[in-house]
Amino acid sequence: MSQDNNNTAAAKTGNPQRKKGLTLVALALVVGFGAYSAYEWLVGRHYEKTDNAYVQANVVQITPLVGGTVRAIHVDDTDAVKAGQKLVSLDPVDARMALEQAQAQLGQTVREVRTLFANNATLQAQARSRDADLQRARSEVARLKDDVSRREPLVATGAVGKEELEHARAQLKTAQAAVAAAEAGAEAAREQLASNQSLTDGTSVEQHPNVQRAAARVRETFLALQRSELLAPVDGWIARRSVQLGQRVAAGAPLMSVVGLQQAWVDANFKEGQLARLRIGQPVTLVADVYGDKTEFHGKVVGLGAGTGAAFAVLPAQNATGNWIKVVQRVPVRIALDAKELAAHPLRVGLSMNVAVDVSEQSGQPLSQGVATTSATATKVFEDQDRAADAEVARIIQSNLGRAAKPVAAASKAVAKAHKSADAAHGKA
Repeated sequence: MSQDNNNTAAAKTGNPQRKKGLTLVALALVVGFGAYSAYEWLVGRHYEKTDNAYVQANVVQITPLVGGTVRAIHVDDTDAVKAGQKLVSLDPVDARMALEQAQAQLGQTVREVRTLFANNATLQAQARSRDADLQRARSEVARLKDDVSRREPLVATGAVGKEELEHARAQLKTAQAAVAAAEAGAEAAREQLASNQSLTDGTSVEQHPNVQRAAARVRETFLALQRSELLAPVDGWIARRSVQLGQRVAAGAPLMSVVGLQQAWVDANFKEGQLARLRIGQPVTLVADVYGDKTEFHGKVVGLGAGTGAAFAVLPAQNATGNWIKVVQRVPVRIALDAKELAAHPLRVGLSMNVAVDVSEQSGQPLSQGVATTSATATKVFEDQDRAADAEVARIIQSNLGRAAKPVAAASKAVAKAHKSADAAHGKA
């Protein structure tokens, strides 16, 4: 009986240890919730975060502009290359022979056009000679007419015989026929001069259509020979090399890629509900898994994708068929990275990133408006080839004009300089 009374008393008073433990747990939950609420209010609400973000970069595909047989491969996967560095060499024999034929044809064309211009002076002289012959024939007709006119009155008096008069009239008819022939010759000479001048009027030897057509062929074959050497258009790293020695490649066939990691960016795939507070130019803090939390990258928001990933998928979702379940979509937001940080800690395409965008600053333009930017993707590697082709055309034209050798030397110097600069770039690379 006394034992039952003790149990009843203990039940009424409760277990103080258990009560203390529950109190501590409840207090910890309240403190934790309060701390979380304070963090979200003071810090968290000013950031939009996602771990669905990946590094992207320009992947420049290397394709030949002319077909040919691969005779040398100068780089391999993972190699770093500089703009202008030689990547692949194609057999240049066919292109070289075509260039030599075009060069010879241009030289011949220049000389033929020079002949056209020279013929103008010859034909002008011939036309003047025909005009002089015509004037002489007309003068002879006038003289013979006077002779006939003087003899006709004298026939009646017997001072001049009828035979002599007939002889004078015959000479007049012959002279008149000579005038007609001289007029025809003069007209033919003028027509021939006009015909030749129609081929040369309003132009020079260098600008003559025949010369320009032959020059275009030289440029075409010259560039075809230059393009048998495939150069790197940008700095980067080689990836996806598929070309092999001896392979016959066609124009446009992909051989390898050059990945420009110096201008890498991040595509952060935010949920639909996170886009409302994002603005152009907002600062971004990024962490790459490859470097860990100790290395932070900094960037800024520069644009919003034109559609969700599902919209541009190879097999887009067909939400209008069958049963439908709403799936929150994500839209890629482009984030530009700091170039100095990127150079200090290089990234690779496809690496995952943790992204936190500071949305406390709302003065920028909404992502929906977008910002027009000037593309920085350009190369000057091929400009030397164009200049060298023009210099080669100028050299051939000048060497066949028969003028002073100074322009020829200048053109030859320009070609040599273009080749030298290209070789220097290749050697440096």
